[in-house]
Amino acid sequence: MHEQGRGPAAPLLSSVPPGDDDLPAGRRLPAPVVVCALACVLAVLVAAGLSLGTPFVAPHRLLAVFGDPASLEYVVLWELRVPRLLIALLGGAAVGTAGLLLQESLRNPLAVPELIGVSSGAALAVAACVVWALPVPYSFHPLVGLGGAAIGGLLTLAAARGGRGAQGVLLIGVAVSTAIQALLFAIMATADRLQYDMLFRYLVGSLSGVLWEQVTQALPWFALSLPLVLLCVPALGLLRLGDEAAAALGSRAAGARLGVLAVAALLVGCVTGPCGPIAWVGFVAPLLARRLRPQGEAKVWLPLTAALGAAVAAAADLAARLALAPVETPLGAWTALVGVLVGAMLLRGRAT
Repeated sequence: MHEQGRGPAAPLLSSVPPGDDDLPAGRRLPAPVVVCALACVLAVLVAAGLSLGTPFVAPHRLLAVFGDPASLEYVVLWELRVPRLLIALLGGAAVGTAGLLLQESLRNPLAVPELIGVSSGAALAVAACVVWALPVPYSFHPLVGLGGAAIGGLLTLAAARGGRGAQGVLLIGVAVSTAIQALLFAIMATADRLQYDMLFRYLVGSLSGVLWEQVTQALPWFALSLPLVLLCVPALGLLRLGDEAAAALGSRAAGARLGVLAVAALLVGCVTGPCGPIAWVGFVAPLLARRLRPQGEAKVWLPLTAALGAAVAAAADLAARLALAPVETPLGAWTALVGVLVGAMLLRGRAT
């Protein structure tokens, strides 16, 4: 029997908080089991990311190789695989966290960086620097991506000022993202063949060529993001109540939402600078986190989402390196494929 006053299930494009509170109790895993399982998955992915490839380094020899700086294996591991793996883990965690911030602040599971102008804004800014040969050093590309992400997000909020609540922000964000992508395609049409080939891999998302230089440039931004994400937790709790309830408590939901969006833009910009957008990790990681802890809240889902985002990105980078070796495929193609398939299964299971 339905509870009194409870109507049919709300559609996805609604203002209902994106939780999975109706999951059967028997399907909920204890928190220690979830933490141990995620730790094991990440450990396996780290070992695989360092070991697999050419040359292959057996997992039990990793410590010995790192102790022999004169060997070729050490150079490959330390100069190529370690920085690439770090960016994959940090980037996946950042994009997954950004997705959760957006979904919770807009109270919709479809609110992801790809749909509100954040990812496309970052990509447009970097593409303009490359194609138009703007006097911006390569080392400042993460900062350029950050600025583009912030502008894309602010355009969405500015255009949605007349909209109604969180749902209006999301729908207008899709329109803003589409417009930014149109500008991006126009810029790419003016690129020469070399620029076009480089931008294609970058805009799809790729960790090819990531070295310690990119890691050292991105690490300060990741470090800056962490305390800001923690500061967003109270705002997410407020926004989860809805705009009217927040106003009744004397708080301004619009200001809180703007702050959360700014932090999400910072997270996406950190990633887009060194490797381009990592598609759909911000969609699937929060969904998996809620599936694992359906009765949780933002402070519970944030670490789970970061760990799951890191795992998805690291696994996708392994596939990008090895699936069609020696040809390397773009990372974003694999994250998009995994994100769409897993997201469809999760949403289908939620609807039934």
